[in-house]
Amino acid sequence: MPTSAATPPSPPPSPLPSRRHGRPGPRATGRHITPLDGLRGLAVLGVLFFHAGHFGGGFLGVDLFFVLSGFLITGLLLKEAAKRNGTVGLAAFWERRVRRLLPALTVMIVAVLLLVRAAGPSYLLGFALEDGPWAALQATNWHFISDQVGYWNDGDTRVFSHLWSIGVEWQFYVVWPVVVAVLARRRATRRLVPVVAAAGAVLSLVVMVALAHGPDTTRVYEGTDTRAFSLLLGALMATDPVRRLLSRTPGRLADGLCAALVCGLGAYWCLTGGPGDSFLFRGGLFLHALAAALLIALLAHTPAGPVGRLLGSKPLRSLGAVSYSLYLWHWPIYLLLTEDVLGFGGWARTAVLLAVSLAAGWLSKVLVEDPVRFKARWARGRTGAVGLAAVLAAVAGVCLLVPAPAPGADSVDLTQLTAGSG
Repeated sequence: MPTSAATPPSPPPSPLPSRRHGRPGPRATGRHITPLDGLRGLAVLGVLFFHAGHFGGGFLGVDLFFVLSGFLITGLLLKEAAKRNGTVGLAAFWERRVRRLLPALTVMIVAVLLLVRAAGPSYLLGFALEDGPWAALQATNWHFISDQVGYWNDGDTRVFSHLWSIGVEWQFYVVWPVVVAVLARRRATRRLVPVVAAAGAVLSLVVMVALAHGPDTTRVYEGTDTRAFSLLLGALMATDPVRRLLSRTPGRLADGLCAALVCGLGAYWCLTGGPGDSFLFRGGLFLHALAAALLIALLAHTPAGPVGRLLGSKPLRSLGAVSYSLYLWHWPIYLLLTEDVLGFGGWARTAVLLAVSLAAGWLSKVLVEDPVRFKARWARGRTGAVGLAAVLAAVAGVCLLVPAPAPGADSVDLTQLTAGSG
């Protein structure tokens, strides 16, 4: 689940200035690291083409989002703890997360429920009404796991099946800041943050390997416990010991490592066997997350290198800026604009899906995401709280008031098929 999770922490100073490359590179100030926006753009692009059926390894874009979120969130928490003598404002942190993620999500849920009711098949509506409250509660992943809804086989019957990753990230945002806040109270315990992150990542891998059996891998793919290593490896790279180590890396070596990591990750995206690849759940995802975490940390250290300039290019940054809303909207659009509805398939349909998804994502960002995030006048104070409560109430109201389809509405009458035969 892609999120522009947070404002990145300041990277450690590079031993070599950006002008060693002959021209200014992407910005790496205390407020922004532009190559990471480009990584978000690549991640969501992979997911878009994967769900369109054109790129078998594109689902790994979600893993890249997890690593980015762990890195950015942990960097912010540790930076705040250092400035405030070991204290972290958890309430303020969660308020920012709610403001950043919930409005666009809840608006999308309500709008999709109404669209499916108006134009979708009855089976989509039935499942959407069932899944909608879980999506609003950020628990879609455990809802699907408990109901044994196979992600790889049943996802195309659920307009909210892609929100499992939003649930994983939100659950991480609830637990990990508390851990960091407790450890950050004293200088001695603050040094345990990288140890806890590394140990948690290894434990998460062990749980994944232990549970990765049987033909359906939904449990290990969507479980918060089994996917935590991606977020925690990103968190590890944001800690002071790792950042100090990377600050000693010569610029040319860092550039070479970035290039090698990008090539390696790209090759893995192209060559992976997907859900049928047993290696994926027995270490493959962990290695992918580790490589992504190292790449992110190196880009934060030397954003002005060749890879940083490429990822910091305007097209990728623009795509990354809209990645959260784009991710929210793309899958329902894919399921509603079928080949039967459009009258054509293949790359022509894919082009339409991408265009409509980008338009919906941009409108969501401009009309909902940014105004709430940056506290437009109508989103401040009591008005903003009332607006958010109203949207959440709308989710509940739509799920309760929209009539469920009649049982068997989409079923085929076999007597009609066999009438007159024999």
